[in-house]
Amino acid sequence: MKILLILAVATIVVFLAWRAGSRRRSLPCPVWLRWMVELDNPFARTNRAAFIVEKLELAPGMSVLDAGCGPGRLTIPAARAVGTSGRVLAVDIQVGMLDRVREKVGDLRNIELLQCALGDGKLPVQAFDRALLVTVLGEIPDRGAALREVFEALKPGAVLSVTEIVFDPHFQTRGTVTALAREAGFTEKAFFGNAIAYTAHFTRPALPTRMTEDPEDPA
Repeated sequence: MKILLILAVATIVVFLAWRAGSRRRSLPCPVWLRWMVELDNPFARTNRAAFIVEKLELAPGMSVLDAGCGPGRLTIPAARAVGTSGRVLAVDIQVGMLDRVREKVGDLRNIELLQCALGDGKLPVQAFDRALLVTVLGEIPDRGAALREVFEALKPGAVLSVTEIVFDPHFQTRGTVTALAREAGFTEKAFFGNAIAYTAHFTRPALPTRMTEDPEDPA
């Protein structure tokens, strides 16, 4: 019993230290733990790859940004959903994670890999119909800069999907994510799940329609 208590306390200490450290510098999931990231959490439907992809309503020809893709748990099903006429850009700060995605690609030819940190200005502008941030936002020291870059990378009217689960040491509450997204320019679209495990959708507002004629002009 005493050993279990010590292990529980040690786990909590590591959890809190990792979370606090992430606010000062990037502390992503280590590559050697990638097998854990590849697993769907059996207790949280909103964290399952099939659920996240389904709610994105992907269609052939779409472009998807998998930001902080890790070992590609969402990259592969997203690439299958958009088909050969679409594309997925898988972005991660760790080369080891991208190497794992490369191993899983198989015969898919619509996946591109990019090694960079979100917020560094490396993403193309207005290039994507959908973007994914799955349990990654809390790993980024400057979350605001990351979301602003994702905002600029999306086409007007495009959707950003953010998934968070409390078991992740970098867990971000719905209130925190919504506030950060609004500051970046997004508007809320949909919410699935609950306070401790959820997927939230945000949109980049569409550009206003330019009127070709002045309705008040009598001419």
